[in-house]
Amino acid sequence: MSEAEGHASDTAPRAHAAMGFTCRLAVSGCMADSSDEFDPESPEEREVAGEAAGDRTDFLSLMGHAYRGELGRTTAWRTRIDRTTNWAVVLTASLLTWAFSGDSRPHYILLLGVVMVTVFLGIETRRYRVYDIWRSRVRILEENVFANVLDSEGVEQSNWRELLSDDLREPAVKTPIVEAASRRLQRVYFALLSVLLGAWLVRLTVFTGTPAGLIETAAVGRVPGLVVSVAVGLYYTAVVVLTFWPHNRQAKGELQSQPDAEEWR
Repeated sequence: MSEAEGHASDTAPRAHAAMGFTCRLAVSGCMADSSDEFDPESPEEREVAGEAAGDRTDFLSLMGHAYRGELGRTTAWRTRIDRTTNWAVVLTASLLTWAFSGDSRPHYILLLGVVMVTVFLGIETRRYRVYDIWRSRVRILEENVFANVLDSEGVEQSNWRELLSDDLREPAVKTPIVEAASRRLQRVYFALLSVLLGAWLVRLTVFTGTPAGLIETAAVGRVPGLVVSVAVGLYYTAVVVLTFWPHNRQAKGELQSQPDAEEWR
């Protein structure tokens, strides 16, 4: 055997031993990594957000992010409400233009417009109630965090953190449906419905000048004019009562007129 062959035969076992040692190190390293693997279900990781409650810096940072998120939701739902209002205004303007564009136009098209605007009112009422969920959270943060930062006079609600936590866990509609409908009527829909019903009366008087003739002209198909007139009168009375009926405000953060607004200006 030559010297080179003997050296090679001595080197081979050493190489195999080194490779075996390297493999054992890799296996042990993998086992160590698996033992230190992140466990999201561990008690420490589940309660990681609770640690921020005791750290003012982390808490205020989280409140800033929460405020931006809730403000984005509020803006999105405010846009949905405005879109429904735009539909109602466009529909009203279109029907008025068409109804008075010729003498042969039927008067009941304006009553159909009243029905459609009422449907839009129902849609907007539901959207307003959902919108108030996010707006109430924004108002809690503004009243108890940001207002207190600007002027440290104390918080508006001593348990505001508990209120916000409960609402985040179980979101709930806070505005009654009657109040929501009343507010949308006061803002937009009472004026639209009044214009449509006023235009309906004007449309009837174009063809008759006596009270008896007015009632007869209000007939729709086989439905007598008296029935139609009474139904319209009852409907408008209900709208007026719902619009101006006094009640305690439940909506959080609804814009109100201030008697001392001169100080701000």
